[in-house]
Amino acid sequence: MQEFLSAILLSSGYNTALVCIGAAILGAASGAIGVFILLRKRSLVSDAVSHATLPGVVLAFILGEILWGYGRSLPFILAGAAFSSMLGVMAVDAIKTHTRLTEDTAIGTVLSTFFALGMVLLTIVQSMSIAGQAGLEGFLLGATSGMLFSEAVTIAVASMIVGIAIVLRMKEFTLLCFDENFAASSGYNVKWLDRSLLILLVSVVVIGLKTVGLVLIVALAIIPPVAARFWTERVPVLVGISATIGALGSYIGAAISSTAPSLPTGGIIVLILFFLFLVSLLLSPVRGVLAAYIRHRRFQKIVHTRQGLLTIANGQPILEPLTRKLMIKNSYMCGDGRVTDYGFSVAQKMARDQELWNRFKELDPEAAHSLQDWSLRPIEEVLPYDVVSELETGLKPHTV
Repeated sequence: MQEFLSAILLSSGYNTALVCIGAAILGAASGAIGVFILLRKRSLVSDAVSHATLPGVVLAFILGEILWGYGRSLPFILAGAAFSSMLGVMAVDAIKTHTRLTEDTAIGTVLSTFFALGMVLLTIVQSMSIAGQAGLEGFLLGATSGMLFSEAVTIAVASMIVGIAIVLRMKEFTLLCFDENFAASSGYNVKWLDRSLLILLVSVVVIGLKTVGLVLIVALAIIPPVAARFWTERVPVLVGISATIGALGSYIGAAISSTAPSLPTGGIIVLILFFLFLVSLLLSPVRGVLAAYIRHRRFQKIVHTRQGLLTIANGQPILEPLTRKLMIKNSYMCGDGRVTDYGFSVAQKMARDQELWNRFKELDPEAAHSLQDWSLRPIEEVLPYDVVSELETGLKPHTV
Protein backbone atom coordinates (compact mmCIF):
# COMPACT_ATOMS: atom_id res chain seq x y z
CA MET A 1 0.00 0.00 0.00
CA GLN A 2 2.84 2.36 0.82
CA GLU A 3 4.40 1.72 -2.60
CA PHE A 4 1.09 2.48 -4.31
CA LEU A 5 0.66 5.76 -2.40
CA SER A 6 4.21 6.73 -3.31
CA ALA A 7 3.48 6.04 -6.98
CA ILE A 8 0.21 8.01 -6.87
CA LEU A 9 1.97 10.96 -5.22
CA LEU A 10 4.78 10.80 -7.81
CA SER A 11 7.40 10.08 -5.16
CA SER A 12 8.48 6.62 -6.32
CA GLY A 13 11.16 7.85 -8.65
CA TYR A 14 11.50 9.98 -11.72
CA ASN A 15 10.87 7.22 -14.25
CA THR A 16 7.73 5.93 -12.46
CA ALA A 17 6.35 9.47 -12.24
CA LEU A 18 6.99 10.01 -15.94
CA VAL A 19 5.26 6.74 -16.84
CA CYS A 20 2.19 7.66 -14.77
CA ILE A 21 1.99 11.13 -16.28
CA GLY A 22 2.49 9.74 -19.79
CA ALA A 23 -0.26 7.17 -19.23
CA ALA A 24 -2.59 9.91 -17.97
CA ILE A 25 -1.97 12.03 -21.08
CA LEU A 26 -2.59 8.97 -23.26
CA GLY A 27 -5.82 8.24 -21.37
CA ALA A 28 -7.02 11.82 -21.83
CA ALA A 29 -6.33 11.74 -25.59
CA SER A 30 -8.02 8.34 -25.93
CA GLY A 31 -11.07 9.48 -23.98
CA ALA A 32 -11.38 12.64 -26.09
CA ILE A 33 -11.19 10.89 -29.47
CA GLY A 34 -13.42 8.12 -28.14
CA VAL A 35 -16.30 10.60 -27.78
CA PHE A 36 -16.44 11.20 -31.52
CA ILE A 37 -15.90 7.52 -32.32
CA LEU A 38 -18.87 6.74 -30.07
CA LEU A 39 -21.08 9.48 -31.55
CA ARG A 40 -20.04 8.41 -35.04
CA LYS A 41 -20.99 4.81 -34.14
CA ARG A 42 -17.57 3.52 -35.20
CA SER A 43 -16.57 1.81 -31.95
CA LEU A 44 -16.00 -1.55 -33.65
CA VAL A 45 -13.54 0.10 -36.04
CA SER A 46 -11.24 0.84 -33.11
CA ASP A 47 -11.21 -2.87 -32.29
CA ALA A 48 -10.20 -3.74 -35.85
CA VAL A 49 -7.51 -1.03 -35.80
CA SER A 50 -6.01 -2.30 -32.56
CA HIS A 51 -5.82 -5.93 -33.66
CA ALA A 52 -4.44 -4.93 -37.05
CA THR A 53 -1.35 -3.45 -35.39
CA LEU A 54 0.16 -6.80 -34.37
CA PRO A 55 1.62 -7.78 -37.79
CA GLY A 56 3.18 -4.33 -38.08
CA VAL A 57 4.75 -4.59 -34.63
CA VAL A 58 6.37 -7.96 -35.37
CA LEU A 59 7.47 -7.05 -38.90
CA ALA A 60 8.98 -3.77 -37.66
CA PHE A 61 10.92 -5.71 -35.02
CA ILE A 62 12.25 -8.16 -37.64
CA LEU A 63 13.18 -5.34 -40.01
CA GLY A 64 14.94 -3.48 -37.22
CA GLU A 65 16.99 -6.58 -36.39
CA ILE A 66 17.96 -7.00 -40.05
CA LEU A 67 18.89 -3.36 -40.66
CA TRP A 68 20.80 -2.39 -37.52
CA GLY A 69 20.67 -5.37 -35.19
CA TYR A 70 18.18 -3.79 -32.75
CA GLY A 71 14.46 -4.26 -33.28
CA ARG A 72 13.18 -2.87 -29.96
CA SER A 73 13.21 0.77 -31.10
CA LEU A 74 9.82 2.07 -29.96
CA PRO A 75 9.43 4.76 -32.68
CA PHE A 76 10.22 2.18 -35.37
CA ILE A 77 7.80 -0.38 -33.90
CA LEU A 78 5.07 2.25 -33.59
CA ALA A 79 5.65 3.24 -37.21
CA GLY A 80 5.21 -0.38 -38.24
CA ALA A 81 2.05 -0.64 -36.13
CA ALA A 82 0.67 2.54 -37.72
CA PHE A 83 1.34 1.23 -41.23
CA SER A 84 -0.31 -2.11 -40.45
CA SER A 85 -3.35 -0.53 -38.78
CA MET A 86 -3.86 1.86 -41.71
CA LEU A 87 -3.83 -1.16 -44.02
CA GLY A 88 -6.51 -2.66 -41.78
CA VAL A 89 -8.65 0.48 -42.01
CA MET A 90 -8.24 0.59 -45.78
CA ALA A 91 -9.17 -3.10 -45.99
CA VAL A 92 -12.37 -2.52 -43.99
CA ASP A 93 -13.27 0.44 -46.21
CA ALA A 94 -12.55 -1.52 -49.40
CA ILE A 95 -14.65 -4.51 -48.34
CA LYS A 96 -17.53 -2.26 -47.29
CA THR A 97 -17.36 -0.17 -50.49
CA HIS A 98 -16.79 -2.79 -53.16
CA THR A 99 -18.84 -5.69 -51.80
CA ARG A 100 -22.32 -6.24 -50.41
CA LEU A 101 -20.94 -7.08 -46.98
CA THR A 102 -21.86 -4.84 -44.06
CA GLU A 103 -19.31 -2.88 -42.06
CA ASP A 104 -19.43 -5.17 -39.03
CA THR A 105 -18.75 -8.18 -41.26
CA ALA A 106 -15.79 -6.38 -42.84
CA ILE A 107 -14.47 -5.44 -39.41
CA GLY A 108 -14.74 -9.01 -38.15
CA THR A 109 -12.94 -10.35 -41.22
CA VAL A 110 -10.07 -7.84 -41.06
CA LEU A 111 -9.74 -8.09 -37.28
CA SER A 112 -9.42 -11.87 -37.21
CA THR A 113 -7.19 -12.09 -40.29
CA PHE A 114 -4.67 -9.44 -39.21
CA PHE A 115 -4.54 -10.72 -35.63
CA ALA A 116 -4.05 -14.30 -36.82
CA LEU A 117 -1.21 -13.17 -39.10
CA GLY A 118 0.37 -11.28 -36.22
CA MET A 119 0.16 -14.27 -33.88
CA VAL A 120 1.80 -16.51 -36.51
CA LEU A 121 4.61 -14.00 -37.02
CA LEU A 122 5.03 -13.58 -33.26
CA THR A 123 5.32 -17.35 -32.79
CA ILE A 124 7.91 -17.55 -35.55
CA VAL A 125 9.98 -14.73 -34.04
CA GLN A 126 9.85 -16.26 -30.55
CA SER A 127 11.15 -19.55 -31.96
CA MET A 128 14.17 -17.80 -33.49
CA SER A 129 17.37 -16.96 -31.65
CA ILE A 130 16.94 -13.19 -31.83
CA ALA A 131 17.94 -10.96 -28.94
CA GLY A 132 15.17 -8.84 -27.44
CA GLN A 133 12.23 -10.81 -28.84
CA ALA A 134 11.12 -11.84 -25.32
CA GLY A 135 9.53 -8.45 -24.70
CA LEU A 136 7.25 -8.39 -27.73
CA GLU A 137 4.37 -10.05 -25.87
CA GLY A 138 4.19 -6.87 -23.78
CA PHE A 139 2.48 -5.22 -26.76
CA LEU A 140 -0.46 -7.63 -26.34
CA LEU A 141 -1.53 -6.64 -22.81
CA GLY A 142 0.72 -3.65 -22.10
CA ALA A 143 3.72 -3.32 -19.79
CA THR A 144 4.97 -0.12 -18.16
CA SER A 145 7.28 -1.61 -15.55
CA GLY A 146 10.19 -1.86 -17.97
CA MET A 147 9.42 1.28 -19.94
CA LEU A 148 12.44 3.43 -20.75
CA PHE A 149 12.60 7.17 -20.19
CA SER A 150 12.70 7.84 -23.93
CA GLU A 151 9.68 5.60 -24.52
CA ALA A 152 7.63 7.40 -21.86
CA VAL A 153 8.53 10.78 -23.36
CA THR A 154 7.58 9.55 -26.85
CA ILE A 155 4.15 8.36 -25.63
CA ALA A 156 3.47 11.57 -23.69
CA VAL A 157 4.47 13.93 -26.51
CA ALA A 158 2.56 11.99 -29.18
CA SER A 159 -0.54 11.88 -26.97
CA MET A 160 -0.37 15.65 -26.40
CA ILE A 161 -0.18 16.24 -30.15
CA VAL A 162 -3.26 14.07 -30.70
CA GLY A 163 -5.10 15.87 -27.89
CA ILE A 164 -4.32 19.29 -29.36
CA ALA A 165 -5.53 18.14 -32.78
CA ILE A 166 -8.82 16.97 -31.26
CA VAL A 167 -9.38 20.30 -29.52
CA LEU A 168 -8.64 22.26 -32.70
CA ARG A 169 -11.06 20.16 -34.78
CA MET A 170 -13.77 19.69 -32.15
CA LYS A 171 -16.34 21.86 -33.94
CA GLU A 172 -15.90 20.04 -37.26
CA PHE A 173 -15.96 16.58 -35.69
CA THR A 174 -19.12 17.45 -33.74
CA LEU A 175 -20.85 18.60 -36.92
CA LEU A 176 -19.73 15.43 -38.71
CA CYS A 177 -21.15 13.20 -35.97
CA PHE A 178 -24.55 14.87 -35.69
CA ASP A 179 -25.36 16.09 -39.22
CA GLU A 180 -23.09 14.84 -41.99
CA ASN A 181 -25.27 16.31 -44.76
CA PHE A 182 -25.31 19.76 -43.19
CA ALA A 183 -21.52 19.60 -42.81
CA ALA A 184 -21.18 18.83 -46.51
CA SER A 185 -23.56 21.65 -47.49
CA SER A 186 -21.57 24.04 -45.27
CA GLY A 187 -18.46 23.44 -47.35
CA TYR A 188 -16.66 20.88 -45.19
CA ASN A 189 -14.97 17.91 -46.82
CA VAL A 190 -16.88 15.17 -45.01
CA LYS A 191 -14.71 12.38 -46.40
CA TRP A 192 -11.53 14.10 -45.22
CA LEU A 193 -13.04 14.80 -41.79
CA ASP A 194 -13.95 11.14 -41.43
CA ARG A 195 -10.44 10.10 -42.50
CA SER A 196 -8.94 12.61 -40.04
CA LEU A 197 -10.99 11.07 -37.25
CA LEU A 198 -9.74 7.60 -38.18
CA ILE A 199 -6.14 8.84 -38.40
CA LEU A 200 -6.39 10.25 -34.86
CA LEU A 201 -7.93 6.98 -33.71
CA VAL A 202 -5.07 5.03 -35.29
CA SER A 203 -2.59 7.38 -33.62
CA VAL A 204 -4.11 6.78 -30.19
CA VAL A 205 -4.18 3.02 -30.73
CA VAL A 206 -0.57 2.95 -31.87
CA ILE A 207 0.62 5.20 -29.04
CA GLY A 208 -1.18 3.08 -26.46
CA LEU A 209 0.33 -0.24 -27.51
CA LYS A 210 3.18 -0.05 -25.01
CA THR A 211 0.95 1.09 -22.16
CA VAL A 212 -2.32 -0.81 -22.56
CA GLY A 213 -1.58 -3.34 -25.29
CA LEU A 214 -3.35 -3.95 -28.58
CA VAL A 215 -5.93 -6.32 -27.07
CA LEU A 216 -7.28 -3.77 -24.56
CA ILE A 217 -6.50 -0.39 -26.13
CA VAL A 218 -10.02 -0.38 -27.59
CA ALA A 219 -11.39 -0.13 -24.04
CA LEU A 220 -9.41 3.07 -23.49
CA ALA A 221 -11.29 4.69 -26.37
CA ILE A 222 -14.74 3.31 -25.52
CA ILE A 223 -15.23 3.08 -21.74
CA PRO A 224 -14.41 6.75 -20.87
CA PRO A 225 -16.92 8.30 -23.33
CA VAL A 226 -19.59 5.76 -22.36
CA ALA A 227 -19.05 6.60 -18.69
CA ALA A 228 -19.00 10.34 -19.45
CA ARG A 229 -22.31 10.05 -21.33
CA PHE A 230 -24.08 9.54 -18.00
CA TRP A 231 -23.03 13.00 -16.80
CA THR A 232 -23.86 15.39 -19.65
CA GLU A 233 -25.44 15.85 -23.09
CA ARG A 234 -23.21 18.70 -24.31
CA VAL A 235 -20.33 17.63 -26.55
CA PRO A 236 -17.58 19.96 -25.18
CA VAL A 237 -18.41 18.93 -21.61
CA LEU A 238 -18.64 15.30 -22.72
CA VAL A 239 -15.15 15.49 -24.22
CA GLY A 240 -13.77 17.05 -21.04
CA ILE A 241 -15.35 14.47 -18.72
CA SER A 242 -14.32 11.58 -20.97
CA ALA A 243 -10.74 12.84 -21.11
CA THR A 244 -10.73 13.19 -17.32
CA ILE A 245 -12.02 9.66 -16.79
CA GLY A 246 -9.49 8.27 -19.26
CA ALA A 247 -6.64 10.18 -17.62
CA LEU A 248 -7.66 9.18 -14.08
CA GLY A 249 -8.07 5.50 -14.93
CA SER A 250 -4.78 5.35 -16.83
CA TYR A 251 -2.92 7.23 -14.10
CA ILE A 252 -4.16 4.96 -11.29
CA GLY A 253 -3.64 1.84 -13.42
CA ALA A 254 -0.06 2.81 -14.27
CA ALA A 255 0.63 3.51 -10.59
CA ILE A 256 -0.68 0.08 -9.58
CA SER A 257 1.31 -1.55 -12.37
CA SER A 258 4.50 0.06 -11.15
CA THR A 259 4.04 -1.61 -7.76
CA ALA A 260 2.99 -4.98 -9.24
CA PRO A 261 5.13 -5.59 -12.35
CA SER A 262 3.81 -9.13 -12.77
CA LEU A 263 0.28 -7.90 -13.48
CA PRO A 264 -0.66 -6.79 -17.02
CA THR A 265 -0.84 -3.01 -17.20
CA GLY A 266 -3.62 -2.99 -19.76
CA GLY A 267 -5.83 -5.23 -17.68
CA ILE A 268 -5.37 -3.09 -14.58
CA ILE A 269 -6.16 0.15 -16.44
CA VAL A 270 -9.29 -1.33 -18.02
CA LEU A 271 -10.52 -2.60 -14.63
CA ILE A 272 -10.03 0.87 -13.12
CA LEU A 273 -11.91 2.40 -16.05
CA PHE A 274 -14.72 -0.12 -15.59
CA PHE A 275 -14.97 0.84 -11.92
CA LEU A 276 -15.30 4.51 -12.94
CA PHE A 277 -17.97 3.44 -15.43
CA LEU A 278 -19.91 1.73 -12.64
CA VAL A 279 -19.65 4.86 -10.49
CA SER A 280 -21.05 6.92 -13.36
CA LEU A 281 -23.77 4.37 -14.05
CA LEU A 282 -24.94 4.36 -10.44
CA LEU A 283 -24.29 7.89 -9.13
CA SER A 284 -24.62 10.29 -12.06
CA PRO A 285 -27.33 12.87 -11.27
CA VAL A 286 -28.22 13.15 -14.97
CA ARG A 287 -28.60 9.57 -16.24
CA GLY A 288 -27.49 7.43 -13.31
CA VAL A 289 -29.48 4.51 -11.98
CA LEU A 290 -29.86 6.05 -8.51
CA ALA A 291 -31.07 9.40 -9.89
CA ALA A 292 -33.52 7.62 -12.20
CA TYR A 293 -34.86 5.62 -9.27
CA ILE A 294 -35.29 8.76 -7.18
CA ARG A 295 -37.11 10.52 -10.03
CA HIS A 296 -39.35 7.50 -10.50
CA ARG A 297 -40.20 7.35 -6.81
CA ARG A 298 -40.93 11.08 -6.72
CA PHE A 299 -43.21 10.82 -9.76
CA GLN A 300 -44.91 7.77 -8.27
CA LYS A 301 -45.66 9.67 -5.06
CA ILE A 302 -47.08 12.61 -7.01
CA VAL A 303 -49.37 10.33 -9.03
CA HIS A 304 -50.56 8.40 -5.96
CA THR A 305 -51.15 11.64 -4.02
CA ARG A 306 -53.16 13.08 -6.89
CA GLN A 307 -55.27 9.96 -7.27
CA GLY A 308 -55.84 9.83 -3.53
CA LEU A 309 -57.09 13.41 -3.41
CA LEU A 310 -59.41 12.85 -6.38
CA THR A 311 -60.74 9.74 -4.62
CA ILE A 312 -61.43 11.81 -1.50
CA ALA A 313 -63.15 14.49 -3.59
CA ASN A 314 -65.42 11.82 -5.09
CA GLY A 315 -66.28 10.50 -1.63
CA GLN A 316 -64.81 7.05 -2.26
CA PRO A 317 -62.64 4.97 0.09
CA ILE A 318 -58.88 4.70 -0.47
CA LEU A 319 -57.79 1.08 -0.57
CA GLU A 320 -54.37 1.20 -2.26
CA PRO A 321 -51.69 0.88 0.51
CA LEU A 322 -49.17 3.40 -0.84
CA THR A 323 -51.86 5.98 -1.59
CA ARG A 324 -53.32 5.57 1.89
CA LYS A 325 -49.86 5.89 3.44
CA LEU A 326 -49.19 9.14 1.55
CA MET A 327 -52.58 10.57 2.53
CA ILE A 328 -51.83 9.95 6.21
CA LYS A 329 -48.24 11.23 5.91
CA ASN A 330 -49.40 14.51 4.34
CA SER A 331 -52.17 14.96 6.97
CA TYR A 332 -54.91 14.50 4.38
CA MET A 333 -56.29 11.58 6.39
CA CYS A 334 -56.18 10.33 9.94
CA GLY A 335 -54.83 6.93 10.86
CA ASP A 336 -58.35 5.51 11.13
CA GLY A 337 -59.19 6.60 7.56
CA ARG A 338 -61.16 9.77 8.36
CA VAL A 339 -60.50 12.70 6.00
CA THR A 340 -59.17 15.83 7.70
CA ASP A 341 -60.50 19.31 6.98
CA TYR A 342 -57.18 20.16 5.38
CA GLY A 343 -57.33 17.05 3.19
CA PHE A 344 -60.91 17.82 2.15
CA SER A 345 -59.91 21.38 1.16
CA VAL A 346 -56.92 20.19 -0.90
CA ALA A 347 -59.04 17.47 -2.50
CA GLN A 348 -61.63 20.07 -3.59
CA LYS A 349 -58.86 22.16 -5.16
CA MET A 350 -57.50 19.11 -6.98
CA ALA A 351 -60.95 18.19 -8.30
CA ARG A 352 -61.45 21.78 -9.45
CA ASP A 353 -58.11 21.66 -11.31
CA GLN A 354 -59.19 18.41 -12.98
CA GLU A 355 -62.46 19.95 -14.19
CA LEU A 356 -60.64 23.00 -15.53
CA TRP A 357 -58.18 20.76 -17.34
CA ASN A 358 -60.99 18.66 -18.86
CA ARG A 359 -62.59 21.83 -20.18
CA PHE A 360 -59.28 23.06 -21.57
CA LYS A 361 -58.82 19.74 -23.43
CA GLU A 362 -62.24 20.21 -25.04
CA LEU A 363 -61.48 23.78 -26.14
CA ASP A 364 -57.85 23.32 -27.29
CA PRO A 365 -56.89 19.63 -27.59
CA GLU A 366 -53.62 20.31 -29.46
CA ALA A 367 -52.29 22.62 -26.75
CA ALA A 368 -53.47 20.21 -24.05
CA HIS A 369 -51.58 17.37 -25.72
CA SER A 370 -48.31 19.31 -25.41
CA LEU A 371 -48.91 19.81 -21.69
CA GLN A 372 -49.42 16.20 -20.65
CA ASP A 373 -47.42 16.63 -17.42
CA TRP A 374 -49.62 19.45 -16.19
CA SER A 375 -50.83 17.39 -13.21
CA LEU A 376 -47.39 17.56 -11.59
CA ARG A 377 -48.13 21.20 -10.71
CA PRO A 378 -51.21 23.31 -9.95
CA ILE A 379 -52.99 24.37 -13.12
CA GLU A 380 -52.29 28.05 -12.37
CA GLU A 381 -48.57 27.32 -12.79
CA VAL A 382 -49.11 25.65 -16.17
CA LEU A 383 -51.67 27.83 -17.93
CA PRO A 384 -51.70 31.65 -18.10
CA TYR A 385 -53.87 33.48 -15.58
CA ASP A 386 -56.30 34.79 -18.20
CA VAL A 387 -56.82 31.29 -19.63
CA VAL A 388 -57.55 29.88 -16.17
CA SER A 389 -60.01 32.73 -15.47
CA GLU A 390 -61.79 32.10 -18.77
CA LEU A 391 -62.05 28.39 -17.97
CA GLU A 392 -63.49 29.12 -14.52
CA THR A 393 -66.08 31.48 -16.04
CA GLY A 394 -67.50 28.70 -18.22
CA LEU A 395 -67.36 26.11 -15.44
CA LYS A 396 -70.37 25.24 -13.35
CA PRO A 397 -70.06 25.68 -9.58
CA HIS A 398 -68.21 22.73 -8.14
CA THR A 399 -69.98 20.57 -5.63
CA VAL A 400 -68.81 17.46 -3.79
